[in-house]
Amino acid sequence: MDASETPSVDSKICGHDSISYWKSISPTVSGMLGGFPHLSRIDLRGSSNFLTKLRRLYDGGTAIVDSPFKRGVDCGAGIGRITTGFLSKVCEIVDVVEPVESFAQKVGSAQMMGKGKVGKVHVKGLEEWVPEEKYDLMWNQWCLGHLKDRQLTEHLKRSKGALANGGWIVVKENMSTDIGGKDIFDPLDSTVTRTDSKFKKLFEHAGLKVVRTELQPGFPKSLYPVRFYALQPADG
Repeated sequence: MDASETPSVDSKICGHDSISYWKSISPTVSGMLGGFPHLSRIDLRGSSNFLTKLRRLYDGGTAIVDSPFKRGVDCGAGIGRITTGFLSKVCEIVDVVEPVESFAQKVGSAQMMGKGKVGKVHVKGLEEWVPEEKYDLMWNQWCLGHLKDRQLTEHLKRSKGALANGGWIVVKENMSTDIGGKDIFDPLDSTVTRTDSKFKKLFEHAGLKVVRTELQPGFPKSLYPVRFYALQPADG
């Protein structure tokens, strides 16, 4: 087999294996964070700071920065850690998309459901989800590695069509540290950790532009770097 016929790294992703892995994980913060529950506070604070800087950049430092978004969506929500700790504080309503039913049920039973914070709960994978609402904020964190390149591009295209005017798609994902600049496949949970260049290539294919990007601060050096991307339609 010559180099041109070598299967791409993302071809190794198996949705069934991914779901099987997550079904074996405890529905706790520790389970969602791979045994590093103490990183949740750092993670949520980093996300809040990133969004604040993004809004100040585009809202000109006006009071609207402190006003909530009308509707957001937590893509690959797990048990709702991000919805509870962050998105519910910046959005009037948060929809969730989560393929593991036991996780999705935990989000739906949360106290904030009764407060009107959680909207629609979609029990399906992002490769199947077709947005039915318009969103001001679409948050994708530690979930896109389960999608093959083609599936990720299509998900982003559908998300672009669901953005409210002036809204943002945010991607927050691990970055590959491969010395050769390649994506890394992990058979444990059947995911791919992509390079910065691969993400930017897929964003371009989906018709999106990066309006702000930065690294998450405060994580241990022993873990993958984590990068934020704020995206908007390239023709906007």
